[in-house]
Amino acid sequence: MTGRVAGKVALVTGAARGQGRSHAVRLAQEGANIIAVDICAQIDTVPYQMSTPEDLGETVSAVEALDRRIVAATADVRELDALTEAIDKGVAELGRLDIVSAGAGVADFGRAEELTAAQWEHMIGTNLTGVWNTARAAIPHLVAGGRGGSITITSSAAGLRAFENMVHYVAAKHGVVGVMRALALELASHSIRVNTIHPCTVNTAMTHNKVTYDLFAPDLHDPTADDLAGRFRALNALPVPWIEPIDVSNALLFLASDEARYITGVTLPVDAGLLGM
Repeated sequence: MTGRVAGKVALVTGAARGQGRSHAVRLAQEGANIIAVDICAQIDTVPYQMSTPEDLGETVSAVEALDRRIVAATADVRELDALTEAIDKGVAELGRLDIVSAGAGVADFGRAEELTAAQWEHMIGTNLTGVWNTARAAIPHLVAGGRGGSITITSSAAGLRAFENMVHYVAAKHGVVGVMRALALELASHSIRVNTIHPCTVNTAMTHNKVTYDLFAPDLHDPTADDLAGRFRALNALPVPWIEPIDVSNALLFLASDEARYITGVTLPVDAGLLGM
């Protein structure tokens, strides 16, 4: 620990597992207290198992093991009132808000002509409207603090280029770049910086599930991670099939820290070279 965000309070959405848990733990390692929010329930169009209350409890334990404070709440980022209540409670308990990681998101797949209305609505609701709701609920606290701050939105490589079989995901992840750029201008006078991170494939449950495997290997029966590694590797310039959640967390930590105090309005790839290919 070097205390790069010591004394600050960070809001992390999607904090129960995967990238969100990694972000919460990494920020806590560097001295932040955490407000952790997650839906802890299943969305019926999402083809993999989503987080549970037990997952969120594990995040709480991991942060507390670092001798940091954490306030955890179950809330759906699509529901502004519930999300605002959770954030307000966290700020009341921890006394301030300095850092926002808007990372709650889902993925599913389908050709454009095959997507259902529910798939579109759930994707845009979670991955785009959910980011806006997070910002809307957090901004008053950041401004009231008078200390500046940082909002980092998790977009995707699919926020900077298109991919097949996921038009709704591509639309949402492109959309949050527009949200980021507008907020970066609006909040600059308060020294609140706003940026997006654009990961390639990340080693989480969003990648490692039957639906994703079948999409990338329709020619194989019951493919495994080992079967898919070479196909994912072909997407990247660096010789890896996917990155780890900590790789995204380290980028987020940098953007949240004073080391990035004059960085705002930036789309930062953490993508093993995918976008450069």
